[in-house]
Amino acid sequence: MTTVSLESLRDLATFRAENGCAISLYLDLHPSVSPTAGDTAVRVESLLDRAAKSHGATRGDLAHEVREGLKADFERLHRFFAEELERDGAHGFAVFAAGLDNVWRVLPLSSSVPDAARVADDFLLAPLVPLLGRGNGALVAVVNREQGRVLELRDGRLEEIVDRTEEAPSRHDQGGWSQARFQRHIENVAHEHYKTVAAELDRAFRRLERPRIVVACTEDVRPEFATTLHTEVADAVVGWVAVEQHAGPADLREAAEPLLERWRAERQGELVERWREETGRNARGVSGWEDTLGAASDGRIETLLYQQGTHSDAFRCPACGRASAGAGTCPLDGTTMEFRDDGLDLAVRLTLAHGGEVHAVEHRRDLDPVGGIGAILRY
Repeated sequence: MTTVSLESLRDLATFRAENGCAISLYLDLHPSVSPTAGDTAVRVESLLDRAAKSHGATRGDLAHEVREGLKADFERLHRFFAEELERDGAHGFAVFAAGLDNVWRVLPLSSSVPDAARVADDFLLAPLVPLLGRGNGALVAVVNREQGRVLELRDGRLEEIVDRTEEAPSRHDQGGWSQARFQRHIENVAHEHYKTVAAELDRAFRRLERPRIVVACTEDVRPEFATTLHTEVADAVVGWVAVEQHAGPADLREAAEPLLERWRAERQGELVERWREETGRNARGVSGWEDTLGAASDGRIETLLYQQGTHSDAFRCPACGRASAGAGTCPLDGTTMEFRDDGLDLAVRLTLAHGGEVHAVEHRRDLDPVGGIGAILRY
């Protein structure tokens, strides 16, 4: 499965078809929606049929070779879903096709996405924004007196990257030692073990560019292990969780995910508060569709924020790609702006193409009074 990264979205955002059209298709494969292959096949056929009959695929100004290219792309999509689709645990698929421009990209996703299909000169990206960073970029450390494992979240799965499990001293090792001396020996061995695990966690943390961390351990281990963590590593810990001693990767991910979601919600809250502060003092913040689309077109957006589920019509200059909430002519080149029913996607793609970040706000409703969209600006 593919984890949606900011880099992969930027790459898709910069694409604009020069020789043909671009087809974007999203398919929800969650078991509650697609329990059987037959159910999936019916929905795929419906999506492709709607896309082939849409305005983007049937507009009168399409040249003959563009229509032929679209036909070939739809045939390839039909073949892929009929013969090549492998679910393998995926809960969603995104496929981007632009044959005349040599683009074919398939993204099996670890999370669901709403069914959608569109034909345009660019790719539909907004459905991927809520998945950014999910299923990737976190570490889980499993620690007790014997275990010392570090697992990395990759493409929706936890994979072990460090194992410093060691056999702890037991009572039959006591020999002629007094109980007090033997107990101190056990404590020293445990402390050295925790230091070793903490050092391995620190190395993984720095090598993987400082991801978030969840520590799985018992309450009696937590205080001592916490003292062995480097300050920067300790600051990256988003939560501590107790699990069964022999918990596997799936169990560990299930235990860690709520803590990671809580951290994401807190991160979103911090961004929303920053946006409120910047707009409140009329500084580096904008609100609403007109100002946000204008800032996105000018490459001024540092962080785009939108309420998940928001929607708006918009207009785009077919020559330079500038977006606006209202009709008229492009202020840069005088070209008549074309109507688009995907204002959110215009804002997302322009922000990404100019190096900004995008966040679908799920846990706050602060953006509702301004049309569900706003941004923190670079300048």
